[in-house]
Amino acid sequence: MNINNFKKVIWPFFWVEHEKSVSVCLNVGEYKTEIFQEREEEGFEGNGYDWASLAKVFLEERKPELMEDVKFDPEADMFCAYSSNTDALKIFIIAFKEACENKILIQDLFSRAELD
Repeated sequence: MNINNFKKVIWPFFWVEHEKSVSVCLNVGEYKTEIFQEREEEGFEGNGYDWASLAKVFLEERKPELMEDVKFDPEADMFCAYSSNTDALKIFIIAFKEACENKILIQDLFSRAELD
């Protein structure tokens, strides 16, 4: 997959290349906010930490082989995953974005996310 197609597939997540690693990020509050509204009374806001909690459940349950390679560094207004293994992060974000587009699957995964 060429880089332009890849960027379209993962949008609104965006890819950032660094000297020795890569990141994939999301400005929160613009995508799938309804996921987090369902657990708002528990304290979920849809911030970067909440996205990271959801992504961790996804990684543990759907892509455990990538757990050694994919790490998270969220902030209040941004979700960020990073890795020194470019292929691992690409596999993760493509699969995670597909999961986000599957309402039943993403709600099921989010039901096990823990507030950070």
